[in-house]
Amino acid sequence: MGDVVHTMPTISDIAASVANVQIDWLVEAPFAALPAMHPAIRTVIPIAWRKWRKRLFAADTRAALSAARAQLKAERYDLIIDFQGLIKSALWATQARGPRAGFDWASAREPLASLFYAKRAAVEVNQHAVERSRQLAAAHLNYSVTGAQRFGLRAPNANWHPQGKRYAVLITGASRPEKLWPESSWQAIAAALTAQGLALVWFWGSAVEGERAKRLAAVSGGEVPPFLTVNDASAVLARASLCVGLDTGFTHIAAAFGVATIGIYCDHEPGLVGIVGDGNVASVGGRGMVPTVTEVAALLPAPQMPEADRRESPR
Repeated sequence: MGDVVHTMPTISDIAASVANVQIDWLVEAPFAALPAMHPAIRTVIPIAWRKWRKRLFAADTRAALSAARAQLKAERYDLIIDFQGLIKSALWATQARGPRAGFDWASAREPLASLFYAKRAAVEVNQHAVERSRQLAAAHLNYSVTGAQRFGLRAPNANWHPQGKRYAVLITGASRPEKLWPESSWQAIAAALTAQGLALVWFWGSAVEGERAKRLAAVSGGEVPPFLTVNDASAVLARASLCVGLDTGFTHIAAAFGVATIGIYCDHEPGLVGIVGDGNVASVGGRGMVPTVTEVAALLPAPQMPEADRRESPR
């Protein structure tokens, strides 16, 4: 999910730099709602490779693979860009008709992927993933990268609404146990946010995360929503006053919508994949450096004065 979010500013760049461009996006099905939020995307082509690879020889898998290939070959593209630089993504790029482009051997995350491209570009590896994608597209489409990143996403409609008008989303789950932050630390931050008058929304995406969210809500208050699709979760995130989350895709989505966002890193360096967005964003922690409550609390935005108090305050 993070790779998808980090490519969004590149789509904004292409749309602004290439006249009459039409862009289709091949993406894993669970994340298909994200590209659809960008107004420059013509067609989203979803695949379920993570699911299909577990049952490659099953009849329904073969039928789904055939349908995906047919959609990719339905027309000829002027250019097919692989932004992931992985063997997996490069192989899927070969299923579409048109010249393939990507990173060169020294730039790709998996160097062998570069052998599948007809056009290759050298892109500095020691920079944020957002900038790597922006520069890759600029090199292959012959324009210059200028200005700050622009995500340009349209917030979808929400099917679930938090009770509070001003709320903070807390994202306590991650893909690996090493990324987790102590529950006692979450309780302390929740108390600070409640003191600012913010309602709390505890996000979750699995049964284990759901149980953790319920435990934290029982102690600290707030709501635990039902299971939310990527579309519904994005709608809630886009309207939040603040997001505090671990190094996970939903945290990056909040920042992409311009929400004030704090990313907590407990097992990964944020330098190349840190939180970026149009709002007030920050990343804290790193590999072997679990951030303290004090460090995270210091990054919280200043309390917002209620509207009635702002009207009554002296000039």
